[in-house]
Amino acid sequence: MSTKRTTNRNTNRYSVTALFSMAAEQDVEVEDDLARAQKRLRDLKSRISAQSKKNFVLERDVRYLDSRIALLIQNRMALDEQNEVERHLEEVDPSEGQYPDDRKMQQYGNLFFLLQSEPRHIASLCRLVSLSEIDTLLQTVMFTLYGNQYESREEHLLLTMFQSVLSAQFETTTEFGSLLRANTPVSRMMTTYTRRGPGQSYLKSVLADRINSLIEHKDLNLEINPLKVYEQMIAQIEEDNGTLPPNLPRGISPEQAAANPDVQAIIAPRLTMLMEIANSFLMTIIESMESVPYGIRWICKQIRSLTRRKYPDATDYAICSLIGGFFFLRFINPAIVTPQAYMLVEGVPAKHPRRTLTLIAKMLQNLANKPSYAKEAYMIILNPFVENNKARINLFLNNLCEIGDFYDTLEMDQYMALSKKDLMINITLNELYNTHSLILQHVETLSPNEKHHLRVLTDELGPAPAQVPRKENRAIELPLYSRWETPIQDVATALMDNVTQNDILYMETKSIFVQLIRSLPGAAEKRPIDLPAIAERAATTKDAMLVRKGLKVKEMLRELEELHIVDRSDDFKLMQEEVAAELNHLGNLREKVILETRSLEAVFKNICDHNNYLRGQLEQYKAYLANVRLTASKEKGSSTGVGVVSVGGKEKKAVKNTVLGPYRFTHAQLEKEGIIVESNVPENRRANIYFNITSPTPGTFLIALHYKGRDKAILEMDLKIDDLLEKQKDNKHLLDLEYVQLNVPKCLILLNKVFAKRKQ
Repeated sequence: MSTKRTTNRNTNRYSVTALFSMAAEQDVEVEDDLARAQKRLRDLKSRISAQSKKNFVLERDVRYLDSRIALLIQNRMALDEQNEVERHLEEVDPSEGQYPDDRKMQQYGNLFFLLQSEPRHIASLCRLVSLSEIDTLLQTVMFTLYGNQYESREEHLLLTMFQSVLSAQFETTTEFGSLLRANTPVSRMMTTYTRRGPGQSYLKSVLADRINSLIEHKDLNLEINPLKVYEQMIAQIEEDNGTLPPNLPRGISPEQAAANPDVQAIIAPRLTMLMEIANSFLMTIIESMESVPYGIRWICKQIRSLTRRKYPDATDYAICSLIGGFFFLRFINPAIVTPQAYMLVEGVPAKHPRRTLTLIAKMLQNLANKPSYAKEAYMIILNPFVENNKARINLFLNNLCEIGDFYDTLEMDQYMALSKKDLMINITLNELYNTHSLILQHVETLSPNEKHHLRVLTDELGPAPAQVPRKENRAIELPLYSRWETPIQDVATALMDNVTQNDILYMETKSIFVQLIRSLPGAAEKRPIDLPAIAERAATTKDAMLVRKGLKVKEMLRELEELHIVDRSDDFKLMQEEVAAELNHLGNLREKVILETRSLEAVFKNICDHNNYLRGQLEQYKAYLANVRLTASKEKGSSTGVGVVSVGGKEKKAVKNTVLGPYRFTHAQLEKEGIIVESNVPENRRANIYFNITSPTPGTFLIALHYKGRDKAILEMDLKIDDLLEKQKDNKHLLDLEYVQLNVPKCLILLNKVFAKRKQ
């Protein structure tokens, strides 16, 4: 668009010209190819947003049911627990339950408008809730409150919330090394954000081809852990010869394996190939920078900005390691390690490619973290990859942060969205009641002043209703509006402070001309554009809407002429040029819209395929549960659950849940039983290491690593039986406790053996 002006008119107009262009682009009354393409794109984006939420909920259900079904398979679940699991599989019945009454709906509409438009409340709430509560809240925040993942207004508000959350995280963290590393509500929030539509679309376009080409080579073994290579080598020799030569004993140390010349000869070419593959992944990621979703780059920018302010002495490498911690650890690497969970491949990759992908992810993580050492000793030999790419990755991570603030990027969409009169969210009753309940739990912190709007609304709403049964958990359309603000009725009102009435008149005139030219057959092809003729043609058609606009724009053009803003003697050249430029812009826009639609159609198909896969899993669970219940009903008086006794043919809980433990195990004990697979503890200190394991609630364990003579544990980790079962199901057999790596299946056997007995 032309930005040169021959008049002395207010230059404020130039910053909002795009606003009226957008009004022309989005005017639903226009029915040309662009308008139809835009409508298709908007519908597609809406469907992706809705489907992403369904998948998030289904994935959570499947995770829960995986663990419960695993317990059921082990015959350790009481019948009342089986009923609970079965309820988890119920579908929503539209005829069950009831909506809140009109008054409650209005109050909830006020509350959720406030929560959406003032993100600081949600930001505070996300920091206050427990880790067990965060997933349900994130479902509401990411997929309902700011659920339209492609609308700039909601993205703007969501990023504002992130700004607040990250600022608080930097304020409260005492050690630089622990920033954004731990599994906290904030880190969970950042990971969930990357799983939204734009993030999924990026991962698919950038990583899918490379991963698929790698996993085609099912037999390509690139293992470089000397101990594993040695074990695989002697297993092959034994299979080929029937026996092992005396110079190849079993049970040797990692150091002995690394010193074996045959092992070294096997590993050497694998190292070269691994570094080549890792380089190809790295180059693909670096070249994709312009495709990285705006919100993910903006979070990287905030991490850099906050680090510089909070830690002014931090080196550029240290800052980049934090950015890399988010970009690689939370976003890129999970998709590389488990591509099937991100819909990048069909099915789970075979054993060898799966291990290769894990090693690639470790290399990228080591590169992003820039450690002076690798966690696993055998990874040190890949340090040349880290050294050779340090500068390149540093430049990439810094460039990721080089984007404008969303105040500039999203400002125009923000004005447009504010002019809407029909803000609405689609929310389930349990999301509504759960958010209400969480706010009430923390209302003193969130809103200490009784006159604050949040406090006024929660006082009026009163106590939060209980969660409804799953089949009554219906979704409702909740209109959002504010008790304290008059909704902005039109774009002009929104901009009154910034522009003059003359500016508004000029831009609205131009916008109507663009709409008319797009609506009148053949008008867009004629050059030069005859503005009075366009207005006259519209005013004399048989279409009432076009007649009205034609008459209106004739009057507006006359008014602009009287104000000496445009001139009839030069055929309104200023307006003519801008209308022509705008039409060119919209023509180019149509191509972009079509390309984006094609790209998102592929994303939507993947999301739907994943949804079908998840639903298939749930159907299998339903069938399995039905079979179990049928069998159980035939076994009169039987008891299938730990902590459950049979009394008169009826099951009753034997004891109340109490804290069990701590139970103590030495390093040597766990090593002997094969529970410790790898240990980073020096040999001479292992005798002084012991573990205390406590079960504060059924299915939850606290593992504390202690050193004799010290009161405080060196390391503590919370474990849930569900998480271990999930790891086992996914063939992830190692649990990393930093100093030691545990064998997951054997760890499960130990926990069952120790704690199941004591629960009875």
